[in-house]
Amino acid sequence: MTQPRQFVIEADGGSRGNPGPAGYGAVVIDPVTGETLAEAAEYIGVATNNVAEYKGLIAGLKAAKALVPDASADGAVQVRVRMDSKLVVEQMSGRWKIKHPDMKPLAAEAARILPASAVTYEWIPREKNKHADRLANEAMDAGKRGKQWEPSASTAALDTPRPSTTADLPPVSGPPGDAAAGAAKARAALASRPTAVAPAAPQVGWGAAPDLGAPATFVLLRHGETALTPEKRFSGSGGGDPELSAAGRHQAERIAQSLAARGTIEEIVSSPLRRCRETAAAVAARLGLEVRIEDGLRETDFGAWEGLTFTEVRERYGPDLDAWLASAKAAPTGGGESFAEVARRVAATRDRLTTRYAGRTVLLVTHVTPIKTLVRLALGAPPEAMFRMELSAASVSAVAYYADGNVSVRLLNDTSHLR
Repeated sequence: MTQPRQFVIEADGGSRGNPGPAGYGAVVIDPVTGETLAEAAEYIGVATNNVAEYKGLIAGLKAAKALVPDASADGAVQVRVRMDSKLVVEQMSGRWKIKHPDMKPLAAEAARILPASAVTYEWIPREKNKHADRLANEAMDAGKRGKQWEPSASTAALDTPRPSTTADLPPVSGPPGDAAAGAAKARAALASRPTAVAPAAPQVGWGAAPDLGAPATFVLLRHGETALTPEKRFSGSGGGDPELSAAGRHQAERIAQSLAARGTIEEIVSSPLRRCRETAAAVAARLGLEVRIEDGLRETDFGAWEGLTFTEVRERYGPDLDAWLASAKAAPTGGGESFAEVARRVAATRDRLTTRYAGRTVLLVTHVTPIKTLVRLALGAPPEAMFRMELSAASVSAVAYYADGNVSVRLLNDTSHLR
């Protein structure tokens, strides 16, 4: 009995703006030798990350199918797809329902390319998907210049072994097949398939035009409730470090489910305080991401007011509270932080993170004051605007930062995932 041809497909897609200028990359690999058998990449115009990732999957499956003349026959081919998009992996594996109307036809197209029994899906961390990620970025860079993607000098030879990758490829049984002949077929098949550069679609609403560059998009998540939250007690970084309550843990799970369904978060950064770390951990477990701790995202130090209600502070420290409400430079009683000090800390943190995460969508798990400060600074609003924003526990806000200095507030205090 003839053994099936076996391949590993690594695919990725990206959008610089989400939606924004988008592209995908895919590579077909021999799982025994680590040999690159085929590459595909394309700039697809303005689209979301999820659309680009699905198109990368489709391109990879088509490239693998082109290597085997009778690939549609049962038992002719066996493919393991590896992607860092948990959304695509879970949906194509049948474990998550596909609800978004843009995703359904793409998933259906991917499912038709090869028999369902021939394809399995595996989630991998982003750092193990560098080849496909690089191809996607090359395609987006080419599209920005108005050109089609072409293999770079370092990857033009499809027969270059990739020993660093084979260490974590799935084991296979049976002969690997004639890889050199397969590579030649892949080159011929891909060369005959047109790869059009889609024109950039006009932007609507608050979306950014492609010439604004790739933004760092911060999804701002306030931590879930602690025992102090329902009582509206001051809870900053200068008192205790409370854990999430049962209600807070439930909220963390709900937002984790919501963010997993969206599939757009690429990195997670958290305040060092326990309530944020626990909230971030719930999301990270769902998304398969690591959590980076950033001290600059900690809450205000409320000094002697820690653990007190607003009424209790009014009764005990009335003049100090009046001064604090009247001036951003006034600090809480007992050596806490003023809003002006917090703003300087948060702005410095923002600048570091926007540089580090340019073009990426990052979840920042933090507190009321840092989130309100980021929104206020983005809007160019005065400090007193802080007292005119509602920010619920486990709520989501979003701000996009562009390399040319433009900022777009996209969302504030969304709690729809909790309902």
